[in-house]
Amino acid sequence: MSSPAIGVVGAGAWGTALAQMLASDGRQVLIWAREPELVEEINASRCNSIYLPSAELAETIRATGDLTEIAQCEILLLVTPAQHLAGTLAQMPAFPRDLVLCAKGIEAGSGRLMHEVAAAAAPASDIAVLSGPTFAHEVAAGLPTAVTLACGGGDAQWRRLSQALARPSFRPYYSADLAGAEIGGSVKNVLAIACGVVDGLKLGQNARAALIARGYAEMLRFGEALGADRETMPGLCGLGDLVLTCSSTSSRNFSLGMALGEGADPDDLMTDRRTVAEGAFTAPVLAELAARHGVSMPIVDAVNRLLQGAEAREVATALLARPLKAEGPSA
Repeated sequence: MSSPAIGVVGAGAWGTALAQMLASDGRQVLIWAREPELVEEINASRCNSIYLPSAELAETIRATGDLTEIAQCEILLLVTPAQHLAGTLAQMPAFPRDLVLCAKGIEAGSGRLMHEVAAAAAPASDIAVLSGPTFAHEVAAGLPTAVTLACGGGDAQWRRLSQALARPSFRPYYSADLAGAEIGGSVKNVLAIACGVVDGLKLGQNARAALIARGYAEMLRFGEALGADRETMPGLCGLGDLVLTCSSTSSRNFSLGMALGEGADPDDLMTDRRTVAEGAFTAPVLAELAARHGVSMPIVDAVNRLLQGAEAREVATALLARPLKAEGPSA
C-alpha cells in the first residue's frame, strides 16, 4: 500500500520544519508558500533562508504556490497563522479527507477556535489538531519531540494520521479533545508574553515560576469554561507547551514580551516582526471571551493592557497588588 500524499500549507519556520520531519523517511511532501521567491528557493536551493535557515531541506520536499494543487493531497497540515486560516481555506477549491490544524490561536472578531473555523469551511473533512511543546528548529533537526494529536474523526482518523505522521523522533499522543488541545496552545502564547515581560523587567526566576503556575491555573479555568476535558491541560498541549514557551527566547511570544518589558513600543514591535507572535493577536479575544464566560484571567488581562500601550512596570505592580486569596485553579 502506498503512503498517503501529505501536504503542508504554510512555509514559515513551523511549516518548513514539519515538512522536513515528514520527509525524513524519504516520503514525498508538498509544501505551499505564499511568496513565489520562496517557492523557487526551496525547489532550487533546498533551503528556506527567510524562516528556517538552519535546515538543509530534503530532496523529497517540493514547494508550490498553487492551493488547488496542494488541496489534492489526502492529508493536509494547515500551518498558516491562525488569523489567516479562514481566508486560506476560502481559496481552496476542494479539501482532503484529513485536515490537521497546526496553528495556535483564536480567531479575532468571531472568537472561534481553529477547528470551528475549519469545520465551517470544510464540513466533509475530518478535523484534527496537532499541538504541543515544539520549537521548529529542533523538529527540523530531528531532535526528540512529543505532541498531542487530537482527532475529531475518532479512532479511525487516529490510526490513519498516527501512521502517516509519526517518526522515530516525532511521537504523537492521541486525544479526542479538539477544544482542549487548541485552548492550551492559544493560552500559553499569551502567558509566554507575560513571562518575557518578567525577564525584560529583570524580576527574577521566582517571579517567572510563580507566573507560570498562576497562568496554568488561568488555563485550567478557561478550558473548563469552554468545555475542554480537564485531563487535557496537564498534557503536552497544555502544561508541556506552557513550560517550553515560557522559558526560552526561541519562543517568538517570549521574545515579544521581553522587548515589552524592556520598554519597547508594542506597535513598533508588531510592525517590525516578519514572523508572527500569535499571542499578541490572541490576547484581546481571549480576554473578551474570558469576560463573557465569567472566567478570571488577570495575567491575560495584564498582557492585553500591555499590548494596548500600558507601561510594563505599572502593570506588573498592579498584578502584585491584587487581593490575597487561597491557591488553586478556581482562585
